[in-house]
Amino acid sequence: MKTDNFYRQARFLTSAAKFNQCPPDEGYEVAFAGRSNAGKSSAINTLCDHKGLAKTSKTPGRTQLINFFELDAQRRLVDLPGYGYAKVSVSIKKDWQGNLATYLEKRQCLRGLILMMDVRHPLKDFDIQMLEWAAHIGLPVHVLLTKADKLKKGPASASYHKVKGALQAMQGTFSIQLFSSLKRRGISEAHQVLNQWLERENQSNN
Repeated sequence: MKTDNFYRQARFLTSAAKFNQCPPDEGYEVAFAGRSNAGKSSAINTLCDHKGLAKTSKTPGRTQLINFFELDAQRRLVDLPGYGYAKVSVSIKKDWQGNLATYLEKRQCLRGLILMMDVRHPLKDFDIQMLEWAAHIGLPVHVLLTKADKLKKGPASASYHKVKGALQAMQGTFSIQLFSSLKRRGISEAHQVLNQWLERENQSNN
């Protein structure tokens, strides 16, 4: 599937261990969040057609950072710390979850959140907490049910409708799609959401 050339421009900008280390709060940002191993980094790389853009290492130390990728002077994608990683101390976990919450609540240029869930294991406790938090602060969320290639069409569709029903029952601005980095499925649909949030909806693909 063709990737919008605009997203191929993505380049690493900076990493922030603390909220006050983030770039200037201006322009437009879309953040990516998800449990560890939900396919977050792979999704970012697939959407930008750049295999090495977001590091796919499972090392917790790298997971703690907020990573910024610049698309142009006013638009960025943000890889948030993975959550639900079991092999780190409680103190470290609280620290990076605190940074994540501060970013979501205080970042004025944040336009939306792409939330990754493994299609085989959606709506875990951390996922629900993230959805509830986003609804509380009025942040729109687009759910990518990742690794859709791991299920046959019927079970994948059943998972999609289960999660969609749960989202409709919650108070918030939510949308959802199936996605596969391996099969490059769902790229155009995800780009349409990104284009809207980054205020590119009136621009054609280059």
